[in-house]
Amino acid sequence: TTIGNLAFECCFSLTSVIIPDSITTIGDNPFYCCSSLQEFSGKFASEDGRCLVIEGVLKSFAPSGITGYAIPYSVTAIGGYAFVNCNLTSVTIPDSVTTIGEGAFGSCSRLTSITIPSSVTTIGNGAFNDCDNLTSVTIPDSVTAIGDNAFRSCSRLTSITIPDSVTTIGDYAFYCCNLTSVTIPDSVTSIGDYAFQGCFSLTSVTIPDSVTAIGDGAFSDCYNLQEFSGKFASEDG
Repeated sequence: TTIGNLAFECCFSLTSVIIPDSITTIGDNPFYCCSSLQEFSGKFASEDGRCLVIEGVLKSFAPSGITGYAIPYSVTAIGGYAFVNCNLTSVTIPDSVTTIGEGAFGSCSRLTSITIPSSVTTIGNGAFNDCDNLTSVTIPDSVTAIGDNAFRSCSRLTSITIPDSVTTIGDYAFYCCNLTSVTIPDSVTSIGDYAFQGCFSLTSVTIPDSVTAIGDGAFSDCYNLQEFSGKFASEDG
């Protein structure tokens, strides 16, 4: 009746899976790192056989043989670690999706750009962690929180526009990104611990009046940072 979290992790030779009608519960990405997996069939399989979807939550993905993928409109949430470590270079997220779960696209090292639709309100912890070829991200003004480690170590990400809807930037959210500029909107109230640590190319930061809390080391190791302006900035910047 139940398949647990990561149940078949790293079964590298597995090519197909049939889910029987008896299954009622599937944990987070039970077929993680099954790099030869081409097809799901049976209960919860999407029409194209590439995904397992339970009550709108995409639980697992069969990655073998494709580099681009359009997530079906039946999906309302991308589950934890659903696409982790895939070789996808492009992903289309439909506007039916409201949540991108924890680690959903973590370590997708070939992913170069992502457009997040305006239906999404939450970007989970580590959602794009270690996507080290990601150069472009569009965050819509529906998103209210950027989770811990959300874009951590996206080392080729050079710029980001944080929309006015965001109130919280999580711990390590942009740790070791290659950001040259960042605009923190007036809606943000807290910037997490080490949120921008190691953004070596960042030269200036403006802190809006809305910010009430800045975590430890939020801008530490930003070696080219020349100036703070706005709230909390010293007279010399």
